[in-house]
Amino acid sequence: MKRRALILAILFCLPSGWSQAAVRMPAIFSNHMVLKKSADVPVWGKALPGEDVTVTLDGRAEKTTADADGKWKVLLNLADSGPGPFVITVQGQNTVTINDVVVGAVWVASGQSNMEWPLQRSKNAAEEIAQSANPLLRQFEVVKSAAPIPREQCQGRWVVASPATSGAFSAVAYYFGKVLQNELKIPVGLIHTSWGGTPSEAWTSGPSLDTLEEFKSPKDAILAEVQAHPELQKQWVANFAEWLKANGREDRANGDKTAFASPETPITNWESVQIPGLVKTGKISGIGAVWIRADIDIAPPPGGNPVGLDLGALEGFESIYCNGTPIVSLDYRDYPGTGHIRRLGKYNIPANLLRPGKNAVAIRVYAPAGEAKFPTPITIGGKVPEGGWKIAEEYALPALTPSQRDALPRPPVAPPEPRWVASFLFNGMIHPLIPYAISGVIWYQGETNAGRAFQYRTAFPLMIEDWRKAWGQGDFPFYFCQLPNYLDKKPVPGEGSWAELRESQSKALSLPNTAQAVLIDLGDAKDVHPLNKRDVGERLAQIALAKDYGRNVSFSGPVFQSVTFEGGKARVLFSHADGGLAARPVPATYSVASGDNQTAPTVRNSPDSELEGFAICGEDKKWVWADAKIEGDSVLVWSDKVPAPVAVRYGWADNPTVNLYNGGGLPASPFRTDDFPASTRNSKFNGR
Repeated sequence: MKRRALILAILFCLPSGWSQAAVRMPAIFSNHMVLKKSADVPVWGKALPGEDVTVTLDGRAEKTTADADGKWKVLLNLADSGPGPFVITVQGQNTVTINDVVVGAVWVASGQSNMEWPLQRSKNAAEEIAQSANPLLRQFEVVKSAAPIPREQCQGRWVVASPATSGAFSAVAYYFGKVLQNELKIPVGLIHTSWGGTPSEAWTSGPSLDTLEEFKSPKDAILAEVQAHPELQKQWVANFAEWLKANGREDRANGDKTAFASPETPITNWESVQIPGLVKTGKISGIGAVWIRADIDIAPPPGGNPVGLDLGALEGFESIYCNGTPIVSLDYRDYPGTGHIRRLGKYNIPANLLRPGKNAVAIRVYAPAGEAKFPTPITIGGKVPEGGWKIAEEYALPALTPSQRDALPRPPVAPPEPRWVASFLFNGMIHPLIPYAISGVIWYQGETNAGRAFQYRTAFPLMIEDWRKAWGQGDFPFYFCQLPNYLDKKPVPGEGSWAELRESQSKALSLPNTAQAVLIDLGDAKDVHPLNKRDVGERLAQIALAKDYGRNVSFSGPVFQSVTFEGGKARVLFSHADGGLAARPVPATYSVASGDNQTAPTVRNSPDSELEGFAICGEDKKWVWADAKIEGDSVLVWSDKVPAPVAVRYGWADNPTVNLYNGGGLPASPFRTDDFPASTRNSKFNGR
C-alpha cells in the first residue's frame, strides 16, 4: 500500500507548511541566485506574525513587517545595481545569509520534454560540456511537482554552469542563456520548470480554465474522478484479495524467482513468444506466473542516465529484472486500475546494472485473473529487442470457470497521471515562482496537444495571458518554439495534426510581446526528441536580442503576409524577408533519428522547382504539389494541374520538405491561405 499512499500524498497534500518560526524564504532565494536588474525586485518569505524583517543587498536595505499569516515581502531597487556577486542578508529574530548573488537577466524556461531535454543528451554534448565553465550563467531547476491546489514553495537549487554541472541543464535553455550572456556580458539566470509529455492545460491555472466552459467542465470532471479514485481502489484491492483467496489463486513462492532472470541461466530451451500479444504458447497457457526474457546489447546513455523501459498497458502484474537484479514491480495492491500504462520515466534500467555485451532483461508476469497480455510492443531504450522475447513458465493456474469470472471484481478506471491533470503543474511548478522578477519566458511545448491542435488556438493564448496576469509584471516577453518537422513524409499534400498545431501556435503571435522560433528544419521523422538543441536555443536568443536588448539581428524567417491570384498563378508576399528571400539547396537526405544518425533519401515533390514545399488547389479543394520561384520579396506559385488556383499552402505537413529562407538564415514559417475545416477541429480537451 506504500505506492498508493505516495500517490495520495502527491495529489492531495497541502502546500508546504513553512511551519518553523524563524525567518525563512522559498528555495529559489538561495546561494548562487540570479536577480533581475530592475527597479522592483520582490523578495519574500515567512516569519512570525508581526515580526520585523530587514533585507539588505549591496548597502540597500528594505524593511517590512510580517502580516497576520506570517507572510512578508519587500521590493528591492536594483535598476542601478552592478552584476555582483553580492551577499543578501535577511534579518528578523534570526539571520539568513544568501551568498554569491548576481544581478542581470532572468528567464523562465518551460514546457515539455524537448525543453526538459538535458545538455548531456544533446548533439555534441561532450564538446560543449567541456567548455561550459561560466560563472555568470546559472540554472534553477524546479523539482517536478503536480498539485491539486496552488503551492507556496517548490524544491530546487541554483547551479553555476561548469563541466561538472551543465550537463544537467536544459539544453535549449543553456544555449539560449549562453548566447545572451556572451552577447550582453551580464549574468543570466535560467529558471527551468518543465515536465515531459504534458498538455498546456496542466500549466494553466484553474481560475483561468474556469473562464471557458470547454475547459472547465472536463477539468471539474477529471478532478472529481481523481478525488474519488483512492477509495474505489481501496475497495477493489480488498475485494480482489478476497476473490484470490476464495479461488486459490494467490501468487505462489516457487523457489528462487531470480533464477529465471539471472544472465547465468541459459534461455536456449525457452520458447519464442510474439510481443505484442498474449504471453502464451501452445504449451504455456499464460495464466499463473510466466517469464519473458530478452538477452540484448544495451548502450548506456551518456551521463549515467537510465535506459527507459516501456511496457505499455500490460494485462497482469509485473516484476522486472536486469541481469538478475530486481528493478521495479507492480502488485495488485498498487495497481491504479484499468488503462494503467507502464510508461517511460517510471520504468527505467539503472545504468549501473548494465554490463558490456549481453544484458538479461526479464519480466515476470503474474496473471491470476486471465491470460497475460502485452497490447503494444515492449521497448528498451526506445527500441524493440532484435532477437525477440523468450518465454518460460513458473507455474500455471487453471482457466477461470464461468462462476469465477462472474465473481471477479472489476478494478476502477485508472486516473490520469497527476502531470496531465488540468492546473496541477501550474499549481506545483509555476505558482511557487510567482512573483519572482523575470525578464521573460521561453516555451517549448505542443506535442501533447497535437491531437487537438485546433483547440490549441484557444488553450495556448489562455495560458500565456494566465501567466502574465498571475505574475503581475505586465506583458512580459513570451517566446515559443514552433513544433519541428516530425513523423513520416507524405507523397501527396494533405492534412496533418502537427501542421495544424503549428498554425495554432502562430496565431498566438496576435498577443503582444510574443514571437516564435521556427524549427521546421530541425526535426526527426522517427524521434520526437531531435538532438540539435543548439539551433533551437540560439534562435530563441536571436528573438530576445532583437526585441528586448536592441541588437540588430534577424529574429524571424519569412512570414506569410498576403496572396493574390492572377493568370493561373498565385503571388505570395512575405514580411521578414531580411536580406532577401533565398532558396537553399534541398538536402539529399533528411534526418530520421538524429540519436542514431539515421537518415533517408529525400524525394523531391517538385523536382524541377526552385522552391520545395508549396501546394496549390482550385475550387475543388484538391491539393497538388506546386512549382514556385522567388521574385523579390514574393514567391510565384503555380501548377499546370490547377488552372484557376484559389489557395496556397507551404510546409503544410507533419514532416514537410521545405527550403525557403531569408538572408538572415532563418526558415520561413509554414502557412496556409485557406480556411478549410481543420482535421482536428472536433477533438476537445477531456481532462486526460
